[in-house]
Amino acid sequence: MASPVVLGIESSCDETGAGIVSGSRLLGHVVASSMDEHARFGGVVPEIAARAHVQALAPVVREALERAGLRLGDIDAVAVTTGPGLSGALQVGLAGAKALAYAAGVPLYGVHHLAGHVAADTLEHGPLPDPCVVLIVSGGHTSLLFVRDLARDPVLHLGDTVDDAAGECFDKVARVFGLPYPGGPAIDRAARDGDRRAVAFPRPLTRPGDDPYAFSFSGLKTAAARWAERHRLRGEELPLADGAASLQEAVADVLTRKALAACAAYGARTLVVVGGVAANARVRALAEERCAAAGVALRVPSPALCTDNGAMIAAVGDLLVRAGAEPAPLDMSVDPSAPLEYAALHPVALVP
Repeated sequence: MASPVVLGIESSCDETGAGIVSGSRLLGHVVASSMDEHARFGGVVPEIAARAHVQALAPVVREALERAGLRLGDIDAVAVTTGPGLSGALQVGLAGAKALAYAAGVPLYGVHHLAGHVAADTLEHGPLPDPCVVLIVSGGHTSLLFVRDLARDPVLHLGDTVDDAAGECFDKVARVFGLPYPGGPAIDRAARDGDRRAVAFPRPLTRPGDDPYAFSFSGLKTAAARWAERHRLRGEELPLADGAASLQEAVADVLTRKALAACAAYGARTLVVVGGVAANARVRALAEERCAAAGVALRVPSPALCTDNGAMIAAVGDLLVRAGAEPAPLDMSVDPSAPLEYAALHPVALVP
């Protein structure tokens, strides 16, 4: 029996994504980003993002179907991000997904955005090991998770960021350093010729007695800003490469140190690193180095699947359909601050 074909739609922030997956095989996906429209503001503007999704959704879905060599009538289910994310942006994606599911006469599944990042790895490396530790690192999220069966079992949160996420730290420090938005790729490029030992930036929440799995990057952001300010007050040229490399090293050190500690404590022999910051060269390199030393298998998706995309949402939908999960009602609504408990996220709209 052929595997069901699932269309996934992602619109939680500034990327409009559509992807098509069948049996954990990616058939095609397209992403349209409104990032350039936000760059002059130094961050994502919710109203601009929502408007961009309205304009991009139909063309992105159409192109994804064309790349997969399919028509809407070939789709067996539609999955869509219903949280967390920007409320207006999520509403656009959900409205489009409801229309497509209704027109095609197929079930609809609401998906948690972070579960999508986790499932993205299955598109390249196959089923997730049961169990595994997952490190999610992005502009809005930094979390350590203990994952068994993503489609059936609850996700155990081991730790989350208590303030800024890793990607948020990169974005804010990049602005102080005079680098463009988004900050993560800009920091990564600037760090290539730098000395990562040049500046002794702090490693937050790594002292004895600290929560072993919680993250905090606000203080690191402040330390980097003060370092840059001291150079400018003295009229000195900012040693940008060294600052970027040292900042990147501090972030990578904390992320990988805590992730490997979680693997050891929970008996997980596989670490999966996902999210936009998983595309960072130093984070990937240090994770490889430390996993090899600890005898832990490392799985990291290719950079194109680390950032927000519809393929990862389709991957969750594919797992849910094959697991026999109940579809969502067509009156489901979005949940912009939804905690990750299960991969399926089906909040129901309140009746006025």
